[in-house]
Amino acid sequence: MCIGVPGKILAIHDGLMPMADLDFGGTARQCCLAYVPEAQVGDWVLIQNGFAMDVIDDDAAQAALTAIGELGLAPGVEPDVASGD
Repeated sequence: MCIGVPGKILAIHDGLMPMADLDFGGTARQCCLAYVPEAQVGDWVLIQNGFAMDVIDDDAAQAALTAIGELGLAPGVEPDVASGD
């Protein structure tokens, strides 16, 4: 089973496979945006296996990050929705 983790888009790089730089609670990663071409810088996306699967709102991102933190599934990943970063 896979778990989707919310990440905030910091930058988008066009190309054959559009890629994004993401912030996962202070950790930078990249993902592919092929499944969510509507995603924009500043959006939260739900990531599974290196692909953004859905654009989600701040409330959904907060809820997911809180649950992930409470369950200890991703040490160091902290909710950052309230700050707007």
